[in-house]
Amino acid sequence: MKKEKYHNWIKEFMDSWKALDWERTLKTLDQNVEYYENPIDEACNSFDEVISLWNVVADNQKDIDYQYQILSYNEDTCIVNFQMTRTMTSTGARQEIDGIFQISLNEDLKCTFFKQWRFTRER
Repeated sequence: MKKEKYHNWIKEFMDSWKALDWERTLKTLDQNVEYYENPIDEACNSFDEVISLWNVVADNQKDIDYQYQILSYNEDTCIVNFQMTRTMTSTGARQEIDGIFQISLNEDLKCTFFKQWRFTRER
């Protein structure tokens, strides 16, 4: 898979997150995605569980900015380093995040595997 395809997917995923449009974010994922919100937890059991993770985004965060860099990719997998800042609406705390996404895309450019590692710091 060409780097541009991964770049396009990541940009859409991150832009929709920044726009707080969780329904748009979910459109980047295959209905059968193996989705790990946290690398030490089990994958989500269903797409409904993934929806539950995302449908609160518009209510609990705002003022999102991000950048990313593709670190490595091949036909099957892409590794992305991302940095994000956001404000948590319940507390007003500003967070900085540095993380890694591991993604795999199908021929329809939907994510079939998603796993993230991240470090979050409040300022």
